[in-house]
Amino acid sequence: MKRIFFAISMIGISFHNYAQELDNKFKTIPSKDPAVKEVIPPKEPSPKVNPPAVIEKPDPLVVNPEELFKNTQIYKQEANTPGIFYRRNQFLGNFKTKGLTSTIRYRDAAFVDGDKIKVYLNDKVIEPEVSLDGEFKSVKINLVQGINKIDIEALNEGFASPNTAEFQVFDDKGLVISSSEWNVGTGYKAVIIIGKE
Repeated sequence: MKRIFFAISMIGISFHNYAQELDNKFKTIPSKDPAVKEVIPPKEPSPKVNPPAVIEKPDPLVVNPEELFKNTQIYKQEANTPGIFYRRNQFLGNFKTKGLTSTIRYRDAAFVDGDKIKVYLNDKVIEPEVSLDGEFKSVKINLVQGINKIDIEALNEGFASPNTAEFQVFDDKGLVISSSEWNVGTGYKAVIIIGKE
């Protein structure tokens, strides 16, 4: 029995040594083809870094009406009278043009009742008193680079409140930039911003 056990042990040890020899003999053979390159495992990807957030600068040719109407030296403050909505300033929009001039046209938008307005350009009076009727009247303005603020103030409310007007703004080629109407009380203003690019 001891001999059988000894024989089996010797055979096992021999197979074990032979297997190790086979492992050492079989090695990879490098390719002779120059187009085949050694494959290198990919590196672990580096963590993504988020780029800094781009902070958009406000457009210098655009005016925020809420900030604009806070100036109590230029703009009459809104009256909190229940049911009366025309005792406030009106913002008629921001517009851009590359033109050198602009024309503002205005007329009474409802019943011709003696409404009067005053027109300002960048806080300087350019039309001290204009009586509105059914036909358009106009004023041509030379635009400055940047912001051109046009204020139209209601000097009265005529015979029937409120002061009603229709406005049209044209560029130097005669194209309409803006067309709007207002209903405002005495002392309040409609504001149009024209940004010259």
